[in-house]
Amino acid sequence: MDVIYSQDRKKGSNLPLDNAFLDRIKRDYPNFRFVEGRKFAFRPPRTIVMGPDETNWRMLLLHEVGHAICGHKTFNMDVKRIKMEVEAWEKAREIAKDYEVSLNEDFIEEELDTYRDWLHQKSRCPICGLTRFQTPDSQYHCPSCETFKNNKK
Repeated sequence: MDVIYSQDRKKGSNLPLDNAFLDRIKRDYPNFRFVEGRKFAFRPPRTIVMGPDETNWRMLLLHEVGHAICGHKTFNMDVKRIKMEVEAWEKAREIAKDYEVSLNEDFIEEELDTYRDWLHQKSRCPICGLTRFQTPDSQYHCPSCETFKNNKK
């Protein structure tokens, strides 16, 4: 597994410097690969990307570990993405106790709100503004506009 240490940091890297925390994560999750990137993310099946140093980086890292532990891969329904995000935060809450990391619930809700807002925008009909529904083929449908269109035939 790759963990980037302070002495291995690229010039201009913003990766966190808490080697003890990263070492422990590495020991506890030897099947995961930790790499530096532009933002925190999970890349299935086992790569956890560590983003820039910020106040909540430990929480974000535990969240991405949560995705990996839960075995998250892909989603075909956008609402499933939100479900996966909630599951990853629930797993982060669970494992945070082992690392003595306090989770800021307001921060978690703000993070989840970004996905809720994304889903709201994506599901909004561009013609009439009503909320559309998504079918398993990932397509969105507006009950109002499609009913109107089908009745005109």
